[in-house]
Formats: sequence, C-alpha cells, structure tokens
Amino acid sequence: MQLVSTPLKSTVLFLGLGLAAILTALAFEHIGGYKPCPLCLQERYAYYLAIPLGLGTIGALKAGKNYIAATLIAAAGIAYLINSGLGFYHSGIEWHWWPGPSTCSGEANLASDAGSLIESLGTIKVIRCDEAPWRMFGLSFAGWSMVVSFFLGILSAHIFRLVRRS
Repeated sequence: MQLVSTPLKSTVLFLGLGLAAILTALAFEHIGGYKPCPLCLQERYAYYLAIPLGLGTIGALKAGKNYIAATLIAAAGIAYLINSGLGFYHSGIEWHWWPGPSTCSGEANLASDAGSLIESLGTIKVIRCDEAPWRMFGLSFAGWSMVVSFFLGILSAHIFRLVRRS
C-alpha cells in the first residue's frame, strides 16, 4: 500500500486516525449527548498520550532522529494495545461476562437520613459502565475503542518496523 510505505506517511495516517477517533468520541459526548462512564474516560487516555507521541514521531523523522522516532511510536503503540485490552474489559462488562468496578457498575452510595438523601439524589449522577447506550454492527463505544486501538497498535508496529529499516 503506497500510503503506508514510508515512516512519515504512515505516521501521518496514524496521527490522523487517532485524532479522528478521539474527536468522534468527543462529538458523541458534546454534540450527541452521550455521557461517558468512568471507563470510557480512561479509554481516552491512550489517545491523549499517543497523539502527542505521534507528533513527536513526525518531528523526529523530519530531523533524522530515527531512534527517537522509533521509541516514540513504540510507546504510542503500547498505549494503544493496552487501551485495546481496556476496551475488551469494558465490553465484557457491558455484555455481563464479568462484573465491573463498583464506581460505575454497582449501586450508588446514598445517604441514610432523609435530608441528606434528597441532597445526594440531586448531586449523584452515575453513568453506568455495564450498560451500552449505543451500538453499531453489534459493537458499543467500548467495542469500537477496542478495535480502533488494536488497529492503531498494529499500525504503530508497522511504523516502528519502517523506521528501524530506514
């Protein structure tokens, strides 16, 4: 494939796909009104780390610093592969294959006296990790995060290989 034949072109693709993924998640949240659960927010960390690492990789490639470029893209790829595992874990929670963390899958801790209970009901908003609010082709947001993160992790391995060869 011509587009991913050089380290620089491949990294631009890598960066563009990562940006598209995180911007899509933010659009679903801020435009579509889908509030993210705590695990959804954690699944964004890889993008927040890998995007600057991708920019650094481009800078290192342009400066001829292949060792630095390889290190940065490897770190970004590891972040995405770990994130793919987190997406799998989160998807399993949504399919009720295993329990999720009590912070977003369990019962909310409510006050025991009437006055505090009414106050706490107005302030507690639990976005559940075990309920998928949306699915496309059978995959939830977490499922798509798993797939996209895995693909970006594999693409980073391809870029790493290209950088090491050049």
